[in-house]
Amino acid sequence: MRELCRGEKRTAEKQTRNTMAIPKFTTFTSGAVPVEAENIDTDQIIPARFLKATERKGFGDNLFRDWRYDAEGRPIAAFPLNDPRYEGRILVAGRNFGCGSSREHAAWALADYGFRVVVSSFFADIHKNNELNNFVLPVVVSEQFLAELFDSIFNNPQTKVTVNLPEQTITNGATGRSETFEINGYKKHCLMNGLDDIDFLLANKNKIEDYENKQQ
Repeated sequence: MRELCRGEKRTAEKQTRNTMAIPKFTTFTSGAVPVEAENIDTDQIIPARFLKATERKGFGDNLFRDWRYDAEGRPIAAFPLNDPRYEGRILVAGRNFGCGSSREHAAWALADYGFRVVVSSFFADIHKNNELNNFVLPVVVSEQFLAELFDSIFNNPQTKVTVNLPEQTITNGATGRSETFEINGYKKHCLMNGLDDIDFLLANKNKIEDYENKQQ
């Protein structure tokens, strides 16, 4: 029988999380999982053969499937998601993360696995928006900051990273260095208030009705 990895052991936690209200995002501190490869496309994030499901649950079990497991389904110990030294809900990835096809399932897989933040020096635009729509915060940093963050994590896997959404800053806990990042104002509001697009419309129902009445 194939050994379960950490992601699969989170099944009960994920099921509970999926039935709860959307968590508000303000300041978040966590350990980080480094995947240094560049040009990670959506087919590596979630291979096409796992796209048959129409619900968002369960995709985390196959996140980076072909990098996490060998052909026999055994965990590849050297891959960071299988390495017990790296714990946390912040993924740090190489440049051009989420390129390739526009499948939203890639963002579903990241969220379902438990990541709240993905840090990179560049994101494919569609994937970046898909992450935001699934309450995963994509943080774009400079190449220098990213390289330094990778070094900090590799030198000390217990390195903490803090993301302050109200201030739009990210801080490397090992060096104390911070950078600012950009985010769409509407998406920032939704993340900070735990709102999806429908929740936002419902929250502004009275304003919408007032506007419609004035147009009559």
